[in-house]
Amino acid sequence: MAGKGMQGRAQSGKGNPKPTRRSGPSQQVIPDAVANRMARRIAIGTGIPTLMGMGVFIGSYLLVSRQIFDVPPSATLAASAGCFFLGLLGLSFGVLSASWEEKPGSLLGTEQIGLNISRLRSSVRSMRNGAGN
Repeated sequence: MAGKGMQGRAQSGKGNPKPTRRSGPSQQVIPDAVANRMARRIAIGTGIPTLMGMGVFIGSYLLVSRQIFDVPPSATLAASAGCFFLGLLGLSFGVLSASWEEKPGSLLGTEQIGLNISRLRSSVRSMRNGAGN
């Protein structure tokens, strides 16, 4: 009978239980305050350049359609690509500039970048050493 195997599984009521994932002492969780700080910095660091990149298209369209200025398409492409690249840098900056301490740190967080890069490098090093064993 076609489909009998599927019907038997559906009637049994037993699903495949998902294996529970246990976190060992080596896994660290980002505290909520730090995650919120990172999210805020990422939203600002990526949002503003992205809006600027879209604004370049709108501004270029308005200038060309109203015959105010003939903007070359390559200039529009270069300007918007530059803005989107700034957004990519803003993503990295938002993650690396957030303070992992209880206190929020400075407005830009430039003093945290070196510390967080060293933390990132040591984490990558320990993952490589752990994977090699």
